[in-house]
Amino acid sequence: MKYFLKIGAYIWHPLLMPLLGTLIYFIITPRYFDIEIIKAKVIAIAILSLFIPIVTYFLLKNLRMVNSIKLEQVWERKIPLMLQSLLILAITKLVFDPYISPELYFFFVGILFSTLSALLMVFFKIKISLHQMGIAGLTLFVIALSVHFQVNMLLWIALFLFANGWVASSRLYTKSHTQLELILGFFFGVIPQLLVLNSWL
Repeated sequence: MKYFLKIGAYIWHPLLMPLLGTLIYFIITPRYFDIEIIKAKVIAIAILSLFIPIVTYFLLKNLRMVNSIKLEQVWERKIPLMLQSLLILAITKLVFDPYISPELYFFFVGILFSTLSALLMVFFKIKISLHQMGIAGLTLFVIALSVHFQVNMLLWIALFLFANGWVASSRLYTKSHTQLELILGFFFGVIPQLLVLNSWL
C-alpha cells in the first residue's frame, strides 16, 4: 500500500496536468483539427510546461537555489512558480487562440491564475499542495468538457475524482503537506477554473 500511495505523487505530478488536459481535449473534441496542428500544439505544451521546468530545476539545483524536486521549503518555490507563470502566459499568448480553441485557452488562463495564487502564498510564507491544485483543476476541466460537448466521460471523471483522493492520501502519507495545505491546493485549483467557465462553457 505504501508504494501505491507514494507513486500517486509521480503519476499525478502537477507538471503533467497541462499536457494531460490538452491530450484529453484533442481526444474528445468533436471539432476538426489537422493532425499536424495537434502534434505541434502538444509538442509546444510538452516543451513549455514540462521540459523547460525540468531543465530549470536541475539548473537551480546546481546553483543550490532549491534543495530537492519536492520543493519542500516555501522559499524554494518562488523562482519555479515565477518561471511557470511566465511559461503558462506564453502558452496563452502563442499556442492557443481564444477564438479557435477557447476551451484550452481558458483552461490555461485558469492554470495561470492558480499558479499566480500559489506564488502569492509564497510571499506570505504559506505552502499549498501543488499536486492537489493540479489534479483538482484538471478534474473540473474534464467535467466541464463533458457538459460542453455533451460527451459521456463518466469513466474519466471517476478516474480523476479517485486521483484527487489518491494524491491527497499520498501527500499526507509522506508528510509532504498538512490537511490545510491540501484543502488550499484543492480550492486554488478549482476556483480559477470555475471563474473562467463562463467564457467558454
